[in-house]
Amino acid sequence: MFNKNQYALPSLIMSVGIVLSAIIIGGVWKNISKANQTITVTGSAKKIIVSDLGILRGTISAQSYSAVEAFKNLNSQKPQLLKYLKSKGFDEDKVQFFTINSYPIYEISSQGMQTNNIVGYNYSQRMEIQSNDVKIIQTISLEISSLVERGVNFMIEQPEYHYSKMAEVKIEIQARAAKDAMIRAQKIAEATDGTLGTMKNARMGVLQITPKNSNMVSDYGVNDLSSIEKEITAVVNASFEIN
Repeated sequence: MFNKNQYALPSLIMSVGIVLSAIIIGGVWKNISKANQTITVTGSAKKIIVSDLGILRGTISAQSYSAVEAFKNLNSQKPQLLKYLKSKGFDEDKVQFFTINSYPIYEISSQGMQTNNIVGYNYSQRMEIQSNDVKIIQTISLEISSLVERGVNFMIEQPEYHYSKMAEVKIEIQARAAKDAMIRAQKIAEATDGTLGTMKNARMGVLQITPKNSNMVSDYGVNDLSSIEKEITAVVNASFEIN
């Protein structure tokens, strides 16, 4: 008769081997699984900037029955315009005038159709001023239309407000957005008892330069020129390994 104990030891060894194999395989699988884990987060950063260059453009125009008279009327308006601008600190050499444009004005029939009869001429000339004092540009943009009371037919365009160090700010704000993404990923990793690994990839979103406290956004980015105070926003989507 066989002794039952003679099978006990091999069975025990086999059982221990199975358990150890399961532990080893489980640990390896856990490490492989964990190594393949990634987390994707979105980081953002904002900064307020104040424009340091203002540009104002507008057009003076005149109409008359003859081209000569229209041209004379146009030039007669310039002294009043220059006088006003000089009172605001813009000497004549700081005012840029562009090419004079002209076109004939055709008669409109009683049926509302344009005829070939010329009844007058329109002459116009565009001008531009620039200043690092954006407040004075803003003031002029609000006041200059009142020159109509002095015989100046002036059509103003929307003033533009630029920031001359935008290139440096873009680099700074994108770096801050990337850092924000890393901090977010790190906190999530810590909350799941993991550690943050290397960055796998990152994608910069388009910059949004909007008026201060605005919620404007565009897939193609926003580049606001209408406001003196602006808010620049950068967004970064980044993926990290979790260990």
